[in-house]
Amino acid sequence: MRKICLTLPTNRACAATISALGEEADYAAGHFDVEVHLLILDSSDAEAFAEHAGVLGDSRRAPNVIVHHLDEAEQRDFLQRVIRRSGVSKPELVLDLMLPAGVSYGACTNRAFLIGSALGCRSIHRRDSDSTYQVLDGEPVFPIHHELTSLGKAAIDAAHGVSETTLAPEHAHKPVVMVGSSFVGELSVDIGEIARLDSGIYYDVVSLWAPRQWSDEQKRELVDESFRGAGAEPFVRDHSTLAHVDPMRVDMCNISFRHEVYERVPLPPATDTIGSDYFLMHLVYDGTLPGVLHNRNIVNFYTAERRTDTGFLAYQMRLTKFFLSMLYFNFIYDRMAAAGASLLDERHHVRPDAVAGLVRESARLDRAENVHRLSVLDRSYRELGGRYAEFADLLAARGGRLLEEAQGDIEDFALLIEAWGPLMRASGSTGVRRSSR
Repeated sequence: MRKICLTLPTNRACAATISALGEEADYAAGHFDVEVHLLILDSSDAEAFAEHAGVLGDSRRAPNVIVHHLDEAEQRDFLQRVIRRSGVSKPELVLDLMLPAGVSYGACTNRAFLIGSALGCRSIHRRDSDSTYQVLDGEPVFPIHHELTSLGKAAIDAAHGVSETTLAPEHAHKPVVMVGSSFVGELSVDIGEIARLDSGIYYDVVSLWAPRQWSDEQKRELVDESFRGAGAEPFVRDHSTLAHVDPMRVDMCNISFRHEVYERVPLPPATDTIGSDYFLMHLVYDGTLPGVLHNRNIVNFYTAERRTDTGFLAYQMRLTKFFLSMLYFNFIYDRMAAAGASLLDERHHVRPDAVAGLVRESARLDRAENVHRLSVLDRSYRELGGRYAEFADLLAARGGRLLEEAQGDIEDFALLIEAWGPLMRASGSTGVRRSSR
């Protein structure tokens, strides 16, 4: 019986989502020959944590479902023991990259990778706290059905369990290392108001994540499909495709990876930056590794916190840092696409040294493109007025620092890739322990 890790990182109250996630774990254990480790990495406040603990404690889980509900102190204890055992240089910096003070979508998933490894799990299945499941005929539609049907199989074997395949024959003996889908509901990035206020400014802002040299037509196509997920069509029947899965078609609220990928390369640990957890999708795609795209899309919704003035400013800063990060990631993705299967060794495993080299090379790029991005944001937000103009003032004050942070984030990513192998090996012999409460 193989072990899998179904994980939810959260820093907010989300008892209903955790309850639904428990039902997905029960489904997996009841329909597949797996031991499910339900891992909640909980950085929420004491009141929300207690509510989550109550939901988990009051539920009767299916056989072969084991619950792990870890607060930040327990996560830190685990990381400190792993880091000591790994012998990596700069242990304090590595700890900060794994458990930073700020919000980091990449770091929270990296912790799940290490803890999942410590638990003996062979795959990670990630969901988000601001999402839920679609329902068909009164029953929730769980993505883990497709994930466990295909993940880990050779592509030639996985082909029997999908609706169609677009994979070329030369990839038939590679393993399926990623299975995912997208979302329906709210935009994944909270910028719908900008589109309603001014479609031209919406285009100017969203197109900032494209390489500057792209044509207007290419940028328009990117803007038209960005952050929309699978639209609004409800689930009516299953469909799955064995393919090289386009990263634009999947979302981190609805994703699973085999250990062959995340045991070799982590996610970028940047703080206060949306999109920092999408790197492995690109690596799988550019490295010509097989995946499965299915249509059990998750429902995305916005929490009330985003609607507050404080939440608005925090989210716009994360969006800004995302745009600045794309100077480096567009370069990396372009080089990874050119490298193709050479990113893999003879066993179809990702070569961390090849990836780290590209990341370090990107850190030397000229910042002029990012200076331009900040200029466009400043002009656009001032034209929108109101709280957007207030945010433009904040950007003007922090612009130079943000340029430094964007470069520093990519340098930190290279360092973490180089430390990742020792960390993973150490995690395999490090127990996950709970404090008494």
